[in-house]
Amino acid sequence: MDNLNYGIIGNCRSAALISDTGSLEWCCLPQFDSTSVFAKLLDDKKGGSFEIHTKYNYEIHQKYHRNTAILVTRYSDGENTFEVHDFMPRYHKLTGKYNAPPEIVRYVKHISGAPRFSVLYDPKLEYAQGKTAHHIKKNFIVSLTNKQKFDTLFLYTSFNKRQVLEGEEIVLKEDGYFLVCYNEKILRPTTEKMSLELERTKIYWLDWVDRTPTYKQFNAEIMRSAITLKLLTYDKTGAVLAAATTSLPETIGEVRNWDYRFCWIRDASMVIKVMSELGHKNSARRYLQFIIDLMPDKDEKLQIMYGINREKALTEKTLDHLDGYKGSKPVRIGNAAYKQKQNDIYGILMDVIYEQLVTFENDIENGEDLWSITKGIVWIVNKHWREPDKGIWEFRGEDRHFTFSKVLCWVAIDRAIKVAKIFGKERKINEWMDIEQEIKQDIHENAWNANINAFVQSYGSSHLDASVLLMESYGFIQAKDPKFVSTVRAIEEDLNNDGLLYRYKNEDDFGLPSSSFTICTFWFINSLFKIGEEDKALTYFERLLGYSNHLGLFSEDIDFKSKRLLGNFPQAYSHLALIECAINFSRKKSEEKILESIS
Repeated sequence: MDNLNYGIIGNCRSAALISDTGSLEWCCLPQFDSTSVFAKLLDDKKGGSFEIHTKYNYEIHQKYHRNTAILVTRYSDGENTFEVHDFMPRYHKLTGKYNAPPEIVRYVKHISGAPRFSVLYDPKLEYAQGKTAHHIKKNFIVSLTNKQKFDTLFLYTSFNKRQVLEGEEIVLKEDGYFLVCYNEKILRPTTEKMSLELERTKIYWLDWVDRTPTYKQFNAEIMRSAITLKLLTYDKTGAVLAAATTSLPETIGEVRNWDYRFCWIRDASMVIKVMSELGHKNSARRYLQFIIDLMPDKDEKLQIMYGINREKALTEKTLDHLDGYKGSKPVRIGNAAYKQKQNDIYGILMDVIYEQLVTFENDIENGEDLWSITKGIVWIVNKHWREPDKGIWEFRGEDRHFTFSKVLCWVAIDRAIKVAKIFGKERKINEWMDIEQEIKQDIHENAWNANINAFVQSYGSSHLDASVLLMESYGFIQAKDPKFVSTVRAIEEDLNNDGLLYRYKNEDDFGLPSSSFTICTFWFINSLFKIGEEDKALTYFERLLGYSNHLGLFSEDIDFKSKRLLGNFPQAYSHLALIECAINFSRKKSEEKILESIS
């Protein structure tokens, strides 16, 4: 497989990746950041998978059931046809809570004839660190390991368990199922019950999408991206994951690979802002509670990232027994970046708090907590904004005065002033306005490089950086301001590579990047749109959409030459930026139609 041709299924507790041939190759249970039970994605031989095999004359097609997270893989030789409907159950229980167990249903639907297939069922528990043994019991197959620590996995099925485990051919005459469970079931599953789970989960997703606005243009892309973002949210705490995977490399064969199964404050806040715009209040509420619970002390500095259950120590380790994706070692779990100082997170978080207060002004909870957090953020930003940091790209070398970090410090104060106005706290406004003006003046004096006529990556630098394009989005500068327009032009000239953007071109800790960070291209497209180059922006956007995989999903990076997807997958950053771009184009189209009808 030359590309990341996977679909994601999930239930806001965990997720799984299934290839375009129906091979289940990544899943961690019972939750997103648990040890893997299938990890062929990270090692073809040792990782473990659950594969559906048919003869060579079967054609395989894959799609999502429309407006759901249910993945349908269809196998047909013309006369004999069946489908596998893959999903993780999620639906409302009578108690009002969600049913979202740590399990995967593979519902096998008979369509026509007498199709034949075989199964390779080969889970490897605990990141495949020891031997996993399989035993056939009366009601299930149990897989277990006890080398690193004791762990078990259960497979229930309507098919003959010995045939399944030994990979013998199965002739399909009626619907059947496979149910992969972290826990042993109390009530024995049946095909009828699994069909009911499928329908209940389908209704959940259809209802969820029904609460999302419909757009004139790119509606299908917006909905698929919105569902993907939802799949990367962790219901229990409100955390939002950066991606569902670990160690998928930015460049094949290199060491740029990290564990993204955590909640970065920056990424998560951007996701929640988009989800709020799409009308999903509960995700926003849960995330704000996640932040409130992280900040018990008024002067406690935020980390840049946390575990999905609010863990603060995310110790980074390598799994040296795994070969890595396409041989790209090391495979990492944990992420040492949690120790880094990044001053931009306060502005991004304050922006989300302000947006929630505006969007849900008559329906906001925890107002007093949010006001305390606002005051605490202003105190921290005022104390630290003059200091260098690691920046948005998490450079592991020396700290610098990154322009993006400074702009987001300004955003923190600007949004705090707006929040003070909402809460009627007039006494704070004048005091904070002085800080706001000081930061703004500092940025204009030190981040602007008159020689290249652009805002640059860091103070005193001549390097350009795609992150400064967000100056306009966050309200620091107007789109038609000559300084912003010339910055967009300079970035297009220097960082654009055949419609894909470098984050930056200066060498970092690992040399010159050889792949495009997908969100940067979306930022660039948005900036072109904002400065009035809408046709060019649309051309770039439609070309970029063509680089998604067969299901419309994006990873973190795109290779400049081959255009293959690289990096962790699917990437929340990429999909939130896709939604922002698509909504801009859709609104423009709606405005044009209104003008046409008036004239």
